[in-house]
Amino acid sequence: MINTARLSSEPWGTLPDGDPVQLFTLRNAHGMKLAISDLGATLVSWHAPDRAGRLGDILLGHDTPAAYVAATTYMGGLIGRWANRIAGARFTLDGIAYALDRNDGSNLLHGGALGFHRRRWEASEDNGTLVMRLESPEGDAGFPGNVTVEVRYTLDDDGTLTIGYEAVTDAPTPLNLTSHPYFNLAGQAATDVRGHVVSIDADTFFEVDATLIPCRQAEVAGNAFDFRQSAPLGARLDWPNAQLALAGGFDHCYVLREATATAADVRPVREVARVYDPGSGRELSILTDQWGLQFYTGNYLEGLTGRGGITYPRYAGLCLEAGGFPDEINMADRERVILRRGLAYRQVTQYRVGVRTSV
Repeated sequence: MINTARLSSEPWGTLPDGDPVQLFTLRNAHGMKLAISDLGATLVSWHAPDRAGRLGDILLGHDTPAAYVAATTYMGGLIGRWANRIAGARFTLDGIAYALDRNDGSNLLHGGALGFHRRRWEASEDNGTLVMRLESPEGDAGFPGNVTVEVRYTLDDDGTLTIGYEAVTDAPTPLNLTSHPYFNLAGQAATDVRGHVVSIDADTFFEVDATLIPCRQAEVAGNAFDFRQSAPLGARLDWPNAQLALAGGFDHCYVLREATATAADVRPVREVARVYDPGSGRELSILTDQWGLQFYTGNYLEGLTGRGGITYPRYAGLCLEAGGFPDEINMADRERVILRRGLAYRQVTQYRVGVRTSV
């Protein structure tokens, strides 16, 4: 058990096989509370104040570990080894062809049927930071190499959750990690996120085919995908657009504007998106050192039972998942998503929650 001013832990039920699950709570000096489970390194709940100082849960979720295991929405999970899709669940690396777990038609999605979001992670505490560690063996979902992953969660007093990723391998392997929280800044009881106002710092995005595999980059200018200036989400969801009709809403990867790297070729963390809920005053900023941002609007949540017995409607929450591009291992720039022996995968993504005092 962990019990410090910043971080505590408690039992949180069991898995269907009887294994116990722990729930860890990060707190800051202003009453904000973020709960994370060692099942899937999952972001379970995040209680944040609104304009009037009232706490509300801004994450969608479930009541029990068993419900997370049974779900197919990846709600709050740490996604790996590969975030999003790989076309045909196949890739070639150094002249060797690999076949992966097909769990989304003919494609691999979010690491396969037994991805990182369904694994038990080893948890520890480091000076108020929650550290999660996982060993992924060679052949996991068909991927080569033994991979060791460490993810660090820190909640600061300014409302910033920092997720720091690091991984190493003993053989070349694709690696693309992300976190998959569903946000509703109005709180659990809200109907949907159509009233949220969104901005994304990107000039292009990937159009997708019928199986949601990227097929080409397109300009955002002049269509529903242009969030370079803040725009209400509901109006964009109603915009006649073939890509929105194909995906049932937004489920597309934005190509983020690249910031200038430092002298050591370290990608800087910069703000890439912002979401605002006028009703509550809550505002979410997304900062990352990654080049891709998957924007998903909960297109298939309708009828799903969530925490407290709530039945979620369509568009009950939205996801902004930072990482590489979907299917990038099969693109021309595949080398940047390949982790090789002797090197380290590193990523930093931050979710910062604050309040606007006026509409």
